[in-house]
Amino acid sequence: MPRSPLQAKGLLLSAIASPDPCVFMEPKALYRAAVEQVPVGAYTLPLSKAEILKPGTDLTIISYGQPLYTCSAAIEKAEKDFGVSVELIDLRTVYPWDKETVLASVRKTGRCMVVHESMVNAGVGAEVAASIQEDKDTFLRLEAPVMRVAGWSIHMPLMFERFNIPDVTSEFFSFFNTCNWGRC
Repeated sequence: MPRSPLQAKGLLLSAIASPDPCVFMEPKALYRAAVEQVPVGAYTLPLSKAEILKPGTDLTIISYGQPLYTCSAAIEKAEKDFGVSVELIDLRTVYPWDKETVLASVRKTGRCMVVHESMVNAGVGAEVAASIQEDKDTFLRLEAPVMRVAGWSIHMPLMFERFNIPDVTSEFFSFFNTCNWGRC
């Protein structure tokens, strides 16, 4: 699930070259919102390897695809208002996903927020949150419960999609709650 055209090309070429079956998902917003220079030549990005987009020490935010843009905006506001350091991880692939990178980051920060567009109780984020809490070493280092920021538990309302997916405000307030009312 790429976040940008550059990622889309690299992941798509990796999926094509992979001997395993792959389902490639493109966020519709990439068609109009994301603009960047994409190399003409062929290149691949590793499948099942997350990317740390922004290192941090106080909170780990895990996401993929389009929500990474709202995560970046929420992080910028939260770091300015709370004076904290937030690590942002792009899963890039949703199954299998890079548990080692995610668990190492959460062990380091002690706090975690998973952001995705799916329903809160049935998306990839629910699996990521469960895996974090099931890992004994990571669970013992958590200073707060894993927070999930996602859409409502309803079918995606096509005409009103923007009211169902997480926005900067919902992420900002979730960040505030995850950090024990701003006292990270």
